[in-house]
Amino acid sequence: MDSEAISFDFRRYFAHTLGRDDHCTSSHYPYKALALTVRDRLIERWKLTRSHYEESDCKRTFYLSLEFLMGRTLSNAILNLDISKEVDQAFIELGINLDHIRESEPDAGLGNGGLGRLAACFLDSCATLQLPVRGYGLRYEYGMFRQHIANGQQIEDPDHWLRDGNPWELERPEYTQQIKFCGRTEHINGRVRWVDTQDVLAVPYDLPVPGYRNGTVNTLRLWKAAATDEFNLDEFNAGSYTESVETKNDAEHITMVLYPNDASENGKELRLRQQYFLASASIKDVIREWNEHHSDFSDFAEKNCFQLNDTHPSVSVAELMRQLMDEQGLSWDRAWAITSKTMAYTNHTLLPEALERWSVKLFECLLPRLLEIIYEINARFLGEVALHWPGDTDRLRRMSIIEEGPEPMVRMAYLAIVGSFSINGVAALHTELLKQGLFHDFFELWPERFNNKTNGVTPRRWLAASNVGLRQLIDEQVGNGWISDLQKLEQLQSQADNRSFQKNWRQVKLENKQRLAELVKSDCDVDFDPEAMFDVQVKRIHEYKRQLLNILHVIHLYCRIRAGDTENWTPRCVLIGGKAAPGYQMAKLIIKLINSVARVINRDEKVGGLLKVAFLPNYRVTAMEVIAPGTDLSEQISTAGKEASGTGNMKFMMNGAVTIGTLDGANIEILEEVGEENFFLFGLTSEEVESRRSHYAPNEIIENDADFKRVMKLLESGYFNQFEPGIFDEIVESIRSPYDHWMTAADFRSYIDAQDQAAQAYCDQARWTRMSIINSARCGRFSTDRTIAEYNRDIWNLAAAPAPEINGV
Repeated sequence: MDSEAISFDFRRYFAHTLGRDDHCTSSHYPYKALALTVRDRLIERWKLTRSHYEESDCKRTFYLSLEFLMGRTLSNAILNLDISKEVDQAFIELGINLDHIRESEPDAGLGNGGLGRLAACFLDSCATLQLPVRGYGLRYEYGMFRQHIANGQQIEDPDHWLRDGNPWELERPEYTQQIKFCGRTEHINGRVRWVDTQDVLAVPYDLPVPGYRNGTVNTLRLWKAAATDEFNLDEFNAGSYTESVETKNDAEHITMVLYPNDASENGKELRLRQQYFLASASIKDVIREWNEHHSDFSDFAEKNCFQLNDTHPSVSVAELMRQLMDEQGLSWDRAWAITSKTMAYTNHTLLPEALERWSVKLFECLLPRLLEIIYEINARFLGEVALHWPGDTDRLRRMSIIEEGPEPMVRMAYLAIVGSFSINGVAALHTELLKQGLFHDFFELWPERFNNKTNGVTPRRWLAASNVGLRQLIDEQVGNGWISDLQKLEQLQSQADNRSFQKNWRQVKLENKQRLAELVKSDCDVDFDPEAMFDVQVKRIHEYKRQLLNILHVIHLYCRIRAGDTENWTPRCVLIGGKAAPGYQMAKLIIKLINSVARVINRDEKVGGLLKVAFLPNYRVTAMEVIAPGTDLSEQISTAGKEASGTGNMKFMMNGAVTIGTLDGANIEILEEVGEENFFLFGLTSEEVESRRSHYAPNEIIENDADFKRVMKLLESGYFNQFEPGIFDEIVESIRSPYDHWMTAADFRSYIDAQDQAAQAYCDQARWTRMSIINSARCGRFSTDRTIAEYNRDIWNLAAAPAPEINGV
């Protein structure tokens, strides 16, 4: 673990394994050599951890998720192994720029947004708490897409993140599983066979997940799809080259791209294939391991738990039943007793379109045996409902896993609920809305199954690794124990009014803002002044997240500048970033509007340095590691009742940004922690949003608000789209529509007023710095270490399992 050994291994890998010499100019090969050097130091701990879990026969949890947004691995691994100083020293002596090596690592294209990043943070915390948890996901060849902007519009490019390989992964072909699709079922003497299937291989690749300086290295196992036969030799020899590899290509499509566009039937089929492929391969893998060490399934439920990360893996309920009955010979009752005691479901969204419904017709074609099992689960479940509410046919219809209609659908969230012993939301408001709204019938039937687990983020990546300056300042004040116990940051509160500490805090923030300004200049060609307020909204582009409301405020500021209303002005740099789903046209149009407004404002000489606007392309984990430390004002402005939790809000808070937001998701809990004096609150509550719908009159709101009227006049005049007339008509119509589900106009005035308050507060740098310090000091509640401890206490019931030490290290 010393610098000499690290230097020796690096040179050996670089020269002998990779075959490079001093003439190599690419930073990729030094990165790969260092990754292999660090991986060696993980592998011994990894093997010991795995062996310890097996030998102790401890209870384990398996975390199933279609996304794991891991970001870059190198810096995180170095931090958690506690070899930062040794690596720095080795590369100083080698005369190699370590920053350039770090920058050459691609972001792993295994996730899209908050859901996947949360899963990655969870794995980090599980390892840090030394809990025996394994992640299961898919090894996507291509990430969702790389986004670039042309003429203000989102353009999607393939994200081939695995083009140069992944030095962190280990292929485990000995654990390959065979996955069935299509075919038909045979019922013979009470047993069922799924036959004439089109099979695909699931090949596992393991990634190490190190805990923070504790010797534990857990596993993320990713499945790659492969054909059972590489190609048809007879067709190849006959000259049918394309047809000969058709089966291979069809198989590999399953893990080719993260989240295919499911607007078409082919896209829907591929999405369902991905979900079943993950569920079947993962459950087969767990049962394979179980059978290696146990003779029956009598205590399987006591030793295993499957945590379903959102609705995507919910087919696992039916798949575990299938494997226990059809492949392991258990009766229905025994299989159901095991399944219903091992499955736990986390819901991440209140949006109906994200709850997933698959047509019975598609299920029947693709997964005929699973559909039979789902029908049986539903029949038995509805029998229980009928006993509880005799004669209530409306309730039976509402709660049925099969939604009747012209095209019957399978409600996947309902399958997850019926098959799980625990159902949790991810913020206090979100969980309450699940219980009182979306899943109210189920809550009335099984109130004991519902619980809340407010999300968090890992302080290792989102503060210790990404904000080195602030980490060092905090260490000097409170020591470094906060990295694994974030509540210790509360000690910073005593320094909130200390002028000397405030000065140091501002200096760190200024340096981080300079770093962010460099990123904006590089990626957007817009100059941000680090002395100005950095006002930031980066997240998936969606109407409910209301990037549109943000840009309406920007237009309002522009109108003020043009009108000469700039007395006591606070210079502001507005940064917006995020990807729109490929088939989401309104979200793409909002991106176009943001870029069109930015183009006009940034070129207007009258505006000068008073206001700058930029849209950051290809928002990703690595960018967020620069953005969060450099942000002053964090925009969390979703329509109340629509954001489940949010995790970006926590990353910003942890790094000392002050939130402007609605009472939505985890904003509510952030407000509880920091107090109203350290948070800019605006907007309708979730109850007010719902009660307002019946008499919502946006045109009246606009007409009675001079500022809003002026903004809409500029937008409707084509001022920002002079050479593309009418392009933003759909956005204008949505703002003015009484059926606007996102209530953009309703919150405009409240938002403008809160923004004015934020601008005034920023002018008083002592006050703002105090607010920033308080936000960081009170972020302890939002560590995934706390979240995972609650999952374990209330759902998993795992015992911490420290692995043996290596030579006393």
